[in-house]
Amino acid sequence: MPTFRRTTRLSSIPRAIRITSYRGSEKQISPRPASRTAPSARVPIYASSSPAAESHVVALTLPVPPSVNHQYATVNGRRLLSSAGRAYKAQVGQLVWLKLAQSVHRTGLLAWLQSDWLALSIRFYFTSALRRDVDGGLKIAQDSLCEGLGINDNRIIETHLYKHIDKANPRIEVHLAPALRS
Repeated sequence: MPTFRRTTRLSSIPRAIRITSYRGSEKQISPRPASRTAPSARVPIYASSSPAAESHVVALTLPVPPSVNHQYATVNGRRLLSSAGRAYKAQVGQLVWLKLAQSVHRTGLLAWLQSDWLALSIRFYFTSALRRDVDGGLKIAQDSLCEGLGINDNRIIETHLYKHIDKANPRIEVHLAPALRS
């Protein structure tokens, strides 16, 4: 019986990536100016637990990950990461390291990422509201971001997911910040 297999292509168009280190004493700094048209597009800011500690935010814009159906393949009864999933992780890793190489604060930023508890916020911008679940891309996006930064994803103790529609420019916007400990 013939089977149909849809090929998944990753975008070869370069995406804008932004890694920003916000340093301040006790004040919170917004990672981008507030928008008059979309107040729901604001990103929550998390302050570190001690006021003397430096506050950092990692902000990236990445391509949309492949769907869950295309992320994994079954080989000899085992679930493995598919070629589309491996290609996505490699692409994100290259984009993250490219931006880290351009960052002035990369040493301090990487030291902070490996020592503090983290909160992850991902805004998915899909072409259609009904074709993708908001949680379908969480695992591969989190894994590829953490691999690219060289940190263990068990440092993330807080996760926020948002779903938006942008037919012209599908993407994900990732923000990694210190988590508030309660």
